[in-house]
Amino acid sequence: MNRILFNFTLAVEGVMDNRLRAILTALGIVFGVGAVIAMLAIGTGAKQEILDRMKLIGTNNIEITTLLEVENDEEEDGKSGESQRPYSPGLTLKDAESIQRIIPTVEAISPEIVLPVSVVRSGMLKKANCVGITNTFFELNNLALEKGKFFHDIHQEKGFPVCIIGNNIKSKFFTKTDPIGKQIKCGETWLTIIGVIGKRFASKKSLEDLGIRDYNSDVYIPVRTALLRFKNRAAITKRMLSQNGGGTYVVNDGSRDAKRDKDADNYHQLDRLVVRVQDSEDLLTTANVVGRLLKRHHNDMKDFKIEVPELLLEQEQKTQETFNIVLAVIAGISLLVGGIGIMNIMLASVLERIKEIGVRRSLGATREDIVLQFLFEAIFISLIGGLLGVFTGIGASKTIEKIAEIQTIISPWSIILSFGVAATVGLIFGIIPARRASLLDPIKALRND
Repeated sequence: MNRILFNFTLAVEGVMDNRLRAILTALGIVFGVGAVIAMLAIGTGAKQEILDRMKLIGTNNIEITTLLEVENDEEEDGKSGESQRPYSPGLTLKDAESIQRIIPTVEAISPEIVLPVSVVRSGMLKKANCVGITNTFFELNNLALEKGKFFHDIHQEKGFPVCIIGNNIKSKFFTKTDPIGKQIKCGETWLTIIGVIGKRFASKKSLEDLGIRDYNSDVYIPVRTALLRFKNRAAITKRMLSQNGGGTYVVNDGSRDAKRDKDADNYHQLDRLVVRVQDSEDLLTTANVVGRLLKRHHNDMKDFKIEVPELLLEQEQKTQETFNIVLAVIAGISLLVGGIGIMNIMLASVLERIKEIGVRRSLGATREDIVLQFLFEAIFISLIGGLLGVFTGIGASKTIEKIAEIQTIISPWSIILSFGVAATVGLIFGIIPARRASLLDPIKALRND
């Protein structure tokens, strides 16, 4: 042990006597370790972001959304200046009931009606969405109650004026009081609050990429309450169609206000349907069956869009994993170059210190002592580079997160891995110079000029 410590001391002295050269030699390791840590942080952050998005959308879900502008492939034989298409009832509660009843792979289904309203209480006003739902909505979107209770069956059946509010609504109107049992006005309707949704943390980018609302800012009501006490677009559409002869749909010619016409042209009773499938293997098959079922119900009009967000996220995850592998290979090449630099410098150091090696051998040092001395020097340089590389990688990760506005997560195992790789590089690339130094003949070393 004393011989090992003595050789280690000599190695440290040799490195410190040539500080500048040691630092320049270690730069390859510094950048290599820093790159590994930064790349792993980016990859881990991207993976966590995808997992968070999966929590937002739920697992095994199929999303059905409405379309207002649908191309008609049939020959037009109506009046000039008017475009006609077959009648479609739009996305309705009957569609949801049919999907649940007919398709055996469906586990649950959640209809949604989104109504923009002004929320008023005690002289304060906030623009928000009043969303007509069933209790299944909370289960499919992984939403939990902070306080209160979910809707009762009688609330759904009778269309009672009750609501569950998001956390932002609570913060706006009920900063000092308990909202449970209080009333709030949404549009022209007073609603009694029976529950508050727990705070859902999600980045703005995730919400935008997934095309979902901020659940913290919505007011939730039973779906039949939305139809009975707010607006039933299907009923309005039927009256409009009956006035136009029933069986055709007249597209706006652009002469009226576009926003008002868009609202008037929305004949869908529901805005969105979320279908949960029992087994992820049946996602695509179920989506195809749902599409055919809805198309038949809608008189061959495809006025809806079906998406499987989980499959899209899985594809994104595979792409990200491939990208991470490429980045890791690049970082590994940087470490390899750093290791070659260490070996090159150590070989040069052997040539410069031939007399020193001869003196040590003549004073009783063995070949193992010479190997240990130069091997310790290589490892010491690698460890210095690894330590500086850790700080470089952490700093680079934080800088990337701030500038690029992407999530980075530095895990302890990535630091341990990078530091361990740096030490291994020093060990591997230090063996050849150390062995070469130990094989020098002591007499020839002493006679070397």
